[in-house]
Amino acid sequence: QVQLVESGGGLVQPGGSLRLSCAASGSIFRINAMGWYRQAPGKERELVATVTNGGSTNYADSVKGRFTISRDNAKNTVYLQMNSLEPEDTAVYYCNARWVIVNYWGQGTQVTVSS
Repeated sequence: QVQLVESGGGLVQPGGSLRLSCAASGSIFRINAMGWYRQAPGKERELVATVTNGGSTNYADSVKGRFTISRDNAKNTVYLQMNSLEPEDTAVYYCNARWVIVNYWGQGTQVTVSS
């Protein structure tokens, strides 16, 4: 009942920046928190950052100080500002929305960091 549409992925050089966007539609009232996860080839999907309805944020240690998650309640959109990108950040990034234990996922957007 919640649809997530992502945008903003692409190819960037090390040290560059990208901003990912995720627009939610459908039963928006069901959402308690939103976040970003990523999955590199051959690896498990891992948490990148989350933001609750109250505005509390949480980040993976690997991205602290470089990535910033934010939300626009009026637009039902969550953003991930990624700075100082490293090759290790290369992955498919997935938008996530959850209501208690129910999770909704976007289609994923590819982020490639390479010179």
